[in-house]
Amino acid sequence: MEQLPEDWQRGLVIVAHPDDIEYGVAAAVARWTGQGKDIRYLLATRGEAGIAGLPPAEAGPLREGEQRAAAAEVGVSEVEFLDYPDGRIELTLDLRRDLAAAIRRHRPELVVATFFGDVWARGMANSADHRAVGRATLDAVSDAGNEWIFPELADLPAWQARYVAVAGPGATHAVDVTDNVEAAVRSLRAHERYLAALSPKPVDEQAREVVNYATGPLPEFPAERAVGFQLYKF
Repeated sequence: MEQLPEDWQRGLVIVAHPDDIEYGVAAAVARWTGQGKDIRYLLATRGEAGIAGLPPAEAGPLREGEQRAAAAEVGVSEVEFLDYPDGRIELTLDLRRDLAAAIRRHRPELVVATFFGDVWARGMANSADHRAVGRATLDAVSDAGNEWIFPELADLPAWQARYVAVAGPGATHAVDVTDNVEAAVRSLRAHERYLAALSPKPVDEQAREVVNYATGPLPEFPAERAVGFQLYKF
């Protein structure tokens, strides 16, 4: 397994919900910001349907605040939300256009995308939002570089990212995050209200368990702790 290329300066992480980045990817983000790279977050929703018993009007602002706090823990200050409906995102031309517009605005060399496969592992279905946003992101990277696909974006100059790194199963490349695990734990811990609704376990314990699982050693990659990605080049 090869090292993910790091010959770039600006990255944009695109996901569906608050907390999606913190399940592993945040460790890589901490490494990159530590190298002086400019990393930004783009979220399709505010996660307003994600906390049982808490109405969306209350959950959305709360989860947005938790996401901004989580980003700050790994050196990210720019966090943008697109306000798609949590749990009801569809793979549409509108979604592709909005993501392409964001890519043109932020002008990243690397885009990190949500895993868009049907299952994480046997018996573990991926969510509809993840599938839609991940697939749309891969398409939008090409769209952002083509001036004719969405002519209504003509006021935003075309921009072609060099790489897309899809986090999740089927990794072809990896990032050594041995020195970044604690930052990733703090980042996930920032989703305190969300984690408290998921499990009766203490939030600190949940955060450490999840990050330890997500940053375990990978076969044939010489690092104590690593995060894997499928790499696409453009």
